[in-house]
Amino acid sequence: MSKYNTVFFDLDGTLADTAPDLGGALNTLLVERGRAPLPQEIIRPIASHGSPGLIKLGFGVTQQDPAYDELRARFLEIYNGNLCKHTKLFPGMADVLKELGRRDIKWGVVTNKPAFLTEPLLKTLNPSPAPACIVSGDSTPNRKPHPEPMLHACKSAGCQPLDCVYVGDAERDIQAGREAGMQTLVALFGYIGKDETPANWGASGMIKTPHELLDWLDAQ
Repeated sequence: MSKYNTVFFDLDGTLADTAPDLGGALNTLLVERGRAPLPQEIIRPIASHGSPGLIKLGFGVTQQDPAYDELRARFLEIYNGNLCKHTKLFPGMADVLKELGRRDIKWGVVTNKPAFLTEPLLKTLNPSPAPACIVSGDSTPNRKPHPEPMLHACKSAGCQPLDCVYVGDAERDIQAGREAGMQTLVALFGYIGKDETPANWGASGMIKTPHELLDWLDAQ
């Protein structure tokens, strides 16, 4: 029996491979604005950084730029219309979720993605068993890397941070989980750029495939 009773996942780049649809939305916006589309291999490492990262990649525009809000609104409009065209759970993830259920380990999602995108996406993906909680980027006043979403997830799922593991593919995921008092695992199969050094993020461990989560739990 595992010493942990709950596993929380980041969504983009950890639970689900959303990069194809995020990249598709960015490229549609680029073409609309008279720019050339970008190759998927350039977009993929940025996908975990959401609309701020993708808009900066495509247009060189940051959140402080006057053009940002309009670009973001149009990007989200395009993405919302093509939310689950090519998005799928990462290979092996469905089996991992089923095995967690068999072990009576709850699972949930803590993401910075806004709820109006998160909830229909998960409804379409329809993972089984169903998540014990879904915490989106606007579920709490603060987003990751702040620990507040993690603590909110614990309250929603009826668990304590010390009994939880958080799996994510970005440094902010590991920071948020650690500051909340959880064990943390880096999803190396996610959207990690070549210039990033996950070994320096201070995680409890790193996994190369979803199934390695089960191996890690077995070893505890």
